[in-house]
Amino acid sequence: MRSLLFKNLSLCLLSVLCILTSGSVNEVLASESLNNNHYLSHEIKNNSLVINTKLGRVSLSNYSGAVEVVYQIEQSKFPAQQLPSFAIKEQAPKSSFSTKDSQEQLTFTTKQLTAVIQKSPFAIRYYQQNNQQPSKLLLAEESGYFSGSVKENEQNIAVQGFRFHLDDTEKLLGGGERVLGMNRRGHAMPLYNKAHYGYTTESSQMNFGLPAVMSSNKYIVLFDNSAKGYLDLANAEQNIMQFSAVSGRMAYLVFAGETYPELINNYVNVTGKQPLPARWTLGNFASRFGYRNEQQVRGTVKKFVDLDIPLDALVLDLYWFGKDIKGHMGNLAWDKDTFPTPQKMMIDIKAQGVKTVLITEPFVLTTSSKWQEASEQQALAKNADGGPKRFDFYFGNTGLVDVFSNQGQQWFNNIYTDLYQQGVTGWWGDLGEPEVHPSDTLHTLSDNSVVNGDAIHNAYGHQWAKMVYNNQLAINPNERPFILMRSGFSGSQRYGMIPWTGDVSRSWGGLKPQVELSLQMGILGMAYTHSDLGGFAGGESFDKQLYIRWLQYGVFQPIYRPHAQDNIAAEVVFHDKNTQDILRKFIKLRYQLLPYNYSLAYQNSRTGMPLMRPLFFEDEADISLIDNKHSYLWGDAFLVTPVVNPDVKHIEVDLPAGVWFEYFPAEHKPSPKYQGKQTITLATDINTLPVLVRAGSFIPMVDAIQSTEDYQHSRLNLHYYADSSVTSARYEMYEDDGKTAHAMDKGLFELLQFEAEQKAQKLTIKLSRKNQLNSLNSSLNKINSGFGYQGMPQERIITMVIHNWQKPPTAIHLNNSAITNSVWHEKNKTLTVKFSWQHQPATLTLL
Repeated sequence: MRSLLFKNLSLCLLSVLCILTSGSVNEVLASESLNNNHYLSHEIKNNSLVINTKLGRVSLSNYSGAVEVVYQIEQSKFPAQQLPSFAIKEQAPKSSFSTKDSQEQLTFTTKQLTAVIQKSPFAIRYYQQNNQQPSKLLLAEESGYFSGSVKENEQNIAVQGFRFHLDDTEKLLGGGERVLGMNRRGHAMPLYNKAHYGYTTESSQMNFGLPAVMSSNKYIVLFDNSAKGYLDLANAEQNIMQFSAVSGRMAYLVFAGETYPELINNYVNVTGKQPLPARWTLGNFASRFGYRNEQQVRGTVKKFVDLDIPLDALVLDLYWFGKDIKGHMGNLAWDKDTFPTPQKMMIDIKAQGVKTVLITEPFVLTTSSKWQEASEQQALAKNADGGPKRFDFYFGNTGLVDVFSNQGQQWFNNIYTDLYQQGVTGWWGDLGEPEVHPSDTLHTLSDNSVVNGDAIHNAYGHQWAKMVYNNQLAINPNERPFILMRSGFSGSQRYGMIPWTGDVSRSWGGLKPQVELSLQMGILGMAYTHSDLGGFAGGESFDKQLYIRWLQYGVFQPIYRPHAQDNIAAEVVFHDKNTQDILRKFIKLRYQLLPYNYSLAYQNSRTGMPLMRPLFFEDEADISLIDNKHSYLWGDAFLVTPVVNPDVKHIEVDLPAGVWFEYFPAEHKPSPKYQGKQTITLATDINTLPVLVRAGSFIPMVDAIQSTEDYQHSRLNLHYYADSSVTSARYEMYEDDGKTAHAMDKGLFELLQFEAEQKAQKLTIKLSRKNQLNSLNSSLNKINSGFGYQGMPQERIITMVIHNWQKPPTAIHLNNSAITNSVWHEKNKTLTVKFSWQHQPATLTLL
């Protein structure tokens, strides 16, 4: 949240966290490290290899695709060493491993990795297992664990951490939300979640850091430490990667993969997979800072309906519980003067297909109506005397809900439960870094241990999301939670967290880094990272071109949510007719693409594959592609290059291999075709976005609808982009009821599979369906006469559109029956065939 007023927040925040590298490295190197450490003995205990060393104990565990290493140093000066892992998913099973002992080293071998432990001096090297070639060195400790100091505001801060060697050529991604370029090698960055209000084209510290690094050598190293810390990627020293933190768990995990998608899959197998979101979350959101009364909410929804612009959700900022910005935070109950009938309001807009999402914050002001209650129920983080920790920030004198403690969770959950029962559908958690978090704030964990704010800071939003997610499923186990949050930790995706990129400047400079931010988060599990479309902060007057370009880009990003300070409307319905007419087509396209986008969500929930994909996935041998932050793949089919400068008439696009078609060709003209592996120049104007589609792609679509409540499973528009260069193609489309939690685990879904073969002038398209009927138990078998999910159609009307078909076919057959009602469009070279499909295996043949 964020407002104009947040410009001065830094005056009352914690001290700025930046590494002043001059001198800091020498201090670290002069400190105690494991360079003089030695192996003493080892044992297998609790399915881990436990090594006793001169300075402490080191444990190695295998988590099926990752090796976890935990250092526990005797007589450590650093607190919170026994903190649990926040990154590793709950109940993650440890996998088997083998060991081999020799005089000089121990080896710890898993299916994908081998850790070679040098006994003296103690150090660990990691090799990738590969049956096709000798093991490859991925990563090696330079000095293993160290304790030392870094400089911050001219003071030496005690830290502990790890140091690793890098090779000369590898490129590094990661660190979470930062604007530093795609290759982050050469940068140093704080690991302390902190909002950057009004950022544009450069930011080393933002609201959602991730203590993880992905290498072009196809490994990920995740530092499983929630404390205030620092990450140096060969900035201070050439070829040295260094992590350090002021306290907390001294652990890291190493992941490996033969390909980048496999590497990401291994990462989410351990840190957790994003649950499939409800279908409505892929629709259009109305959001601003903020709707001030019930009449404004109703009027906004009516405006969308009247102007034929689709809408699925409306987001209420802090005015729902107070008339003013200051003085009300923590009330978390409807202001009945401005929202006199909130339950009826939510029922009425839901009847129009629109869900309600409410902002909540973790701060309870001493002036709020709930301060006394929260204090008495010990829901707030404490001070050294055992009372609520109080401090000042922009909104007033406040306490902070202790989302780690049982009392804090119970108090907060009671509020969420009451609001859900009133009719709220989704939650927005704001200021969850936390925005202000004094280091002497004390948090109580579930085991009654106590840690300070610095030790737990980066996991606060993560724990908050976990609390909301679990409470939502406890209230209604059948409904998928929606949780929009600004801050989290590695693994937060497993709680269904939907992050956004913070309080971006409403300017071209604010638009420029959005692809980089989403790509960097997506490769490390947070695949629904998106921006406030149109920009949030500032802006003296409406920049129509900027607004249109940003919302066009939003069609091909994970969440479509315009949001801004309300001096300029965030919603398209409050702008001029020309703006509405241009963007109506794009928002409707977003809805038409729902089957395709929903299938991307399915892929992500199964494998961790991000919806927005970097170009280096296309040619993994060409690491120069890592630097491309201008274009990206939306799934496998689309190549998108947002327009991020004003008055652009042409834009250059680097094409991956294959054949590519323009997705928005001129009216009544065929889509221009381009050979891949070259840089092309595309013409563009304010009515189009530079988007290409790959030859051999299936794009499932539906007719435009007003909201996902109108979604029809029984009609499908299936586009195929044919080209003689693509002799075969396959695609799998996922469908379920769009709302049931854990539908995949319950088998309540269907998979539609499409295959194409093209030889000379003959094109064959095969259609088939799979559902999980055989995996359903007897009670689930009763659903809709034994089909996969409630509402699953017995037949579909398929409108097949074949693009790049150069002449009328001489014959069309569906199985053995001739089809005579096809339409060939000479001007745009497309063929349209319409038929009924009862989901039996079917073959469409064009000659």
